[in-house]
Amino acid sequence: MLEGLCADECSMVGVVSLCSPALVVTFRSVEYRPLGRSGLKVSAVSLGSWLTMGNAIDQAGSDSLVRRAFDLGVNLFDTADVYHRGEGETALGRAIEGIARERLVIATKCFFPMSGDVNDRGLSRKHIFESVHGSLGRLGTDYLDLYQCHRPDPETPVEETAMAMSDLIRQGKVLYWGVSYWPAALIAQAVDFCNGADLHPPVSNQPPYNLFNREIETDVLSVSEDVGLSQIVYSPLAQGVLTGKYRKDQDPQAGSRAANEKVNQFIGQYLTDERLQQAARLVELATSHGMTPGQMALAWCLRQPNVSSVIVGASRVEQLEENVESVEKKLSSEALSHLEEIFPA
Repeated sequence: MLEGLCADECSMVGVVSLCSPALVVTFRSVEYRPLGRSGLKVSAVSLGSWLTMGNAIDQAGSDSLVRRAFDLGVNLFDTADVYHRGEGETALGRAIEGIARERLVIATKCFFPMSGDVNDRGLSRKHIFESVHGSLGRLGTDYLDLYQCHRPDPETPVEETAMAMSDLIRQGKVLYWGVSYWPAALIAQAVDFCNGADLHPPVSNQPPYNLFNREIETDVLSVSEDVGLSQIVYSPLAQGVLTGKYRKDQDPQAGSRAANEKVNQFIGQYLTDERLQQAARLVELATSHGMTPGQMALAWCLRQPNVSSVIVGASRVEQLEENVESVEKKLSSEALSHLEEIFPA
């Protein structure tokens, strides 16, 4: 009955057409939020590839995750050139094959060294232009929806970076640009320069944000709102610690991120006794409110009006499905009060 619908008609009845009647899929609609002051809408839950695609999971696993995410209404897929030296982008590029490009918001980043060459790093005009071509090739697309500066570059004037990004937008290789883990003052400086020079300003920032790490609440959120950026936050589950899967005085379960030497080099900061005790209290609180701890942790991040999307690094479809359901979870004032007690700012 749905096979003859056009794309606009499909969207009105809650289905997505992938250009072929055989590829029509239905999904439970997720929430979509504007990215900064732009007209771009992104899913409140997005799928990342930092430690998963091209690394901890194989191509078949990446394909399954991306397809299921899309079926569930996720449209934002985030990666970076440095993720496993380009393998993350390559795996994502293969996984999106066959999905209508216009239905996707593909985001990637540049900054970190990709080789030993002195210019193959940073946010210089040269590195940005050469990096974007490499990313386009690995992702198998003609343009990027969002191109992000992976970190601040103290060796390159922010004006040079902003002009390079704006030129890529004028060329049609990039639609929007953003930053990642930039301090509030540098975000404001970049936007102020762009507005004064008639350039395209950044629309987003990608910082870490979770119940343990609330650094952006100091000034990044308020400054970003003032100048027109919103946040796409990473590590909202503290690399899985906020799901309650790790316990004090217990070895990590086989198959978990902490037990996998390919991907456990960053999780140690969250595996302290104090934080594991906090995570255990989160499990109890979430259960009493009829949700999983991971869903409560994601809903807590999404309570912030300036957060457009939370990037989840699911490695299994079941994890992804649970994460997406967090959009439906709303935290009561009582739950928020208890979370403040457990995780003080």
